[in-house]
Amino acid sequence: MRHDKLQADASPVSINQAELIRLSGPARTIALDVLRVNSLQTGAYVSHFKGRGMEFDESRPYQPGDDPRNIDWRVTARSSEAYTKLYREERERPVLIVTDLRSNMHFATQGCFKSVSAARAAALLAWAAHHRGDRLGGIVFGDTRHREIRPRLGRQAALRYVHELVTHPDWATADDQAVTDEEPPLTQAMAALRRVTHPGSLVIVISDFIGLSRNAMSYLTGVARHNEVLTIFLSDPLERRLPPPGRYRLVSHEQEMAIDTYARGARSDYRQLFDDRLTAMEKFCQRYGIHLLHLSTEDDPIQTLQQALGRRAN
Repeated sequence: MRHDKLQADASPVSINQAELIRLSGPARTIALDVLRVNSLQTGAYVSHFKGRGMEFDESRPYQPGDDPRNIDWRVTARSSEAYTKLYREERERPVLIVTDLRSNMHFATQGCFKSVSAARAAALLAWAAHHRGDRLGGIVFGDTRHREIRPRLGRQAALRYVHELVTHPDWATADDQAVTDEEPPLTQAMAALRRVTHPGSLVIVISDFIGLSRNAMSYLTGVARHNEVLTIFLSDPLERRLPPPGRYRLVSHEQEMAIDTYARGARSDYRQLFDDRLTAMEKFCQRYGIHLLHLSTEDDPIQTLQQALGRRAN
């Protein structure tokens, strides 16, 4: 089915299983072994998923452009020149996709809900993993429940992940959740991720990362030590900056509120809060070698992932 037809049939506030299954076609052009991510700090870069999750093959003399992290220090110490390790890709690599469906994700002022963008991106990546021959699993979580999917091979694994996305109970959960003594859902999801992830996996976390606690960052850091991690940061234009000066009405379920954006200082402070949160996320990812990709509710997940992920040249 054509890309524009997929967009025309898509709802901005909900998903359905048939729609996510149709994303199998566009997912064939999304490869999971190369990242091309535009970073504010480093500019555009290409990063082949590196040695973790790869099987050592042989060593050869170091050549300009080789990753210094792959230098074979034992062989180098016994010779007069540097050697680098070559790896052979392990087939059936585990790919774990974590999708956030908390109430704060069911929001948008332009485009579609963050939760809808997240679900479509997750389905695309699930199908891409299937087409590559990887084992697919992950976690789908919300305010009330998180579901763990064990990594498995084949089309049925992708279909199961899609089914969990569509049928998760938090699509119908109201915003007013009871306060408990448990850790927040995002922290619980990161704790579960650390528990179920085996070294050598590709881990993809799709969220707006609102409420990313120190504990959650610690769990994610632990995962990144032995796995390749890609975070997809969801946001809506209203979260990044307030609209032009005026009075606006916001509606959510049966509630509504008015906001006044005339005050220049308030608009500046609002934008700074988001910029600070984004900067903190970028620094965290950069420090621990985590890839970061931005996805707005205005963006088309198909185009964004096709542009960010490409195929090996060799």
